[in-house]
Formats: sequence, C-alpha cells, structure tokens
Amino acid sequence: MSVAVLCVASLQSPVCDDRVLPCGPGHQKADENPQCLRKIPEIASHSDSMQNEIAEYLSRLNNDMNNLLAGTGIATIFVDRKLCILRFTPKMAQIINLIGSDVGRPVGQIVSNLVGYDSLVADAKKVLDTLESQDRRVQTTDGNWFQMRIKPYRTIENVIEGVVIVFVNITDMKRTEESLEIANRQLRLAVVVRDAYDAITVHDLEGRIIAWNPSATRIYGWSEEEALQMNVRDRIPPALQNESLAIVAKLSTEVLEPYETQRLTKSGDVLSVRITATALRSKSGQVYAIATTERLEPQS
Repeated sequence: MSVAVLCVASLQSPVCDDRVLPCGPGHQKADENPQCLRKIPEIASHSDSMQNEIAEYLSRLNNDMNNLLAGTGIATIFVDRKLCILRFTPKMAQIINLIGSDVGRPVGQIVSNLVGYDSLVADAKKVLDTLESQDRRVQTTDGNWFQMRIKPYRTIENVIEGVVIVFVNITDMKRTEESLEIANRQLRLAVVVRDAYDAITVHDLEGRIIAWNPSATRIYGWSEEEALQMNVRDRIPPALQNESLAIVAKLSTEVLEPYETQRLTKSGDVLSVRITATALRSKSGQVYAIATTERLEPQS
C-alpha cells in the first residue's frame, strides 16, 4: 500500500517581516503596505485549515489501516527494535494475553498461550540481527495450531524499525495432515496384515471377530465374510474355552508371552497353534479389542 503524506511547515515567524513582499503596488515592505497587513489573518486562517485537513486525513488513514488489519482476521503484532509493542490486531489476544495498555511494554513480559514455545524473544532478535524471516509451527493451550512468521519491519525508506510477527491459523490443515498420517499408517498396517504368512485376527471385548486376514482363511478355512459373522468362541475347542478366554482377559492389565493352544478349523479339525495376543487401546488407554497372531505349530 502506497501512502502519500503531505507535510506543511508551521509558521514559526511572522508572515510579513521586513522583507519586500509583492503585496501591493511598488512591492512595499509588509509593515508599510496595508494590503499585506490585511492578508496576514487570511494566510494564518488558510494555514490552520490546511493543518486541520491534514490531521483529519491522517486520522482517517490510521482508522482505515486499523480496520484493515482487524478485518483480515490474522493475528499480527508489531514491535520496535527494543522489542516493545507498537500495536497489534484483536486476534493476537487469543495467542498472547494482550490488552490496549500493553502498548509500549516489552513483548517478552507478556504471558503467552503457546505450548512448548518460549523462544519468541530470541527468534525476534535473530530476525533483527540477520534480517532473515523465521517460521515456526506453534500450538496454543486451546489446541489450535498456527504458522508463525517473524519478519523485519521495514519503513518506506527501507529502514528496519523492528519486526512484524504474524500468526496464521492452520488448525484445519494440521488435523488433515494428522488424519492422512493415521490413514497411511493404517494402510501400511493393512498391507502387512494382508500379506502376513501367519493368521491375524481381531475380536472385540464381546468376542465378535472384526478382522480376518487371508492367511487366517488359508489356515482355518472360513472366508473373511464368514469369519466376521462369528465369535471367537466358535474357533476354540469346548474343553479349552474357559482357559483361553481367561488368558485373553489378562491382557487388560499385563503383557502376555506367546502361548501354545489349539484352534478349530471350518472342517472341524483341531490345529495346534502358537498365539501372540495384543490388547488394542484407545487414546484414553482403554482396551477396546484383542489382536492375535496365530502360527501353526509343526506337526509331530
């Protein structure tokens, strides 16, 4: 934005002095020419009017700038070379606890709502020293994420008078990135499960089978569609059901070593298998399912 500023020198000395002014016939001196004397109030009034117009223009310009900054919805703070606050947009109050009376205070004295980031002053000083921008991803205590950029504050004359610190909300983008990362991990896990030579199954706490890989079909005979309609009890010989379910129940409090047991096939055969059972937990730490890796034991 280019801003044209008109500067008018105030009248420090009398308008009409002992110099010869073209105020009337013969270019008489001001104090000898009634016409010139009559113009002094007119000139002074015109000067006051111009100064008032300039003041009103600068006031409107300042209001326009403040409304522009506030209307962007972007948290911005301006600090001088001593890192004292010059001005800030309303959105900054969500990130740093600022009020109007904080203008003039060192930014390092203001309590921020940033989590795990306490080098704002050091980064701002680095920008002043190197004149190179600094970028950081920071999180606030309310869980929002921001892309923070610290840049030199340059005047029209290209003089560095401080730094500008801008925070752009990237919470939605961050959540999308996290969702993509989770999806990629799940995809990689799904590929591993699909291609595993051992049978891999998952059942919920009620025993309902919720995952069944191709090797489980190869070993036990049930298709994935069939297995997902079954309960884990349907695969355990009746004489071993209580023992097997008691072992699995221990997973809520401890890690189990792999153990040997037996499982039924679709045709009714009994197979000896070595099982590794793992408890699947939610973010809160609650067990919500049991995953098993089942390997055939060599036939004696």
